[in-house]
Amino acid sequence: MELDDAARRHGFGKMGSGCKHYRRRCRIRAPCCNDVFHCRHCHNESTKDGHELDRHAVESVICLVCDTEQPVAQVCYNCGVCMGEYFCSACKFFDDDVDREHFHCQDCGICRVGGKDNFFHCEKCGSCYSVSLRDKHCCIENSMKNNCPICYEYLFDSLRETSVLRCGHTMHLQCFHEMLKHDKFSCPICSMPIFDMDKFLRALDAEIEANMLHIDYMGKGWIVCNDCRDTTQVYARVAGHKCCHCQSHNTCRVAAPVLPA
Repeated sequence: MELDDAARRHGFGKMGSGCKHYRRRCRIRAPCCNDVFHCRHCHNESTKDGHELDRHAVESVICLVCDTEQPVAQVCYNCGVCMGEYFCSACKFFDDDVDREHFHCQDCGICRVGGKDNFFHCEKCGSCYSVSLRDKHCCIENSMKNNCPICYEYLFDSLRETSVLRCGHTMHLQCFHEMLKHDKFSCPICSMPIFDMDKFLRALDAEIEANMLHIDYMGKGWIVCNDCRDTTQVYARVAGHKCCHCQSHNTCRVAAPVLPA
């Protein structure tokens, strides 16, 4: 009977409390400002001076069932309720929504969602990526430890899903889709194409040839290729300045290089 009572107390109120970010049965006290919040995101969204809460620095929590403040632990020492079905003592993190499949990555130093078996940690990129990208992505050192080039939110610990582009740069998946809606098909950081553009380039070559855009209208000019980074001199056309090195049209006009004396 006592075991049944303890089990009922342990599971009491599960999924019934929390915030828009997490379901949990406690609040945290932020050591930086001594205020109480449901989670670190609630703290970060409410601060006027822009300071952020260090998740690892949290030392005390307040049980939402009995209102007892206590050191960080999964189970309330006063009423016996479990304050989070998933609990990470390193991140001081609680969440009742175990369907999100939380796991703690030792290399990242934080908890992530999606199931440990579905992700691997890329040492060079400095973050966890889907196993579908193992040996299939271009590594850029600490690529996730930057702001999204579209919305400027920090990517490493963002709650939103991220996308890894062919060039290795990263951005929010939602921002990626918004970029496509505006007919932007190159990386906003390095300008490399985000898709295989071979068919498009062949069609562009055919259109240029059909419309006689190969005629020299403005003499010669200099271009830089966003694909191979080569700088070459070409005939200036109305459209379609092709790289002489890799035959790509993903180019832009630049000033003539300054040659050494």
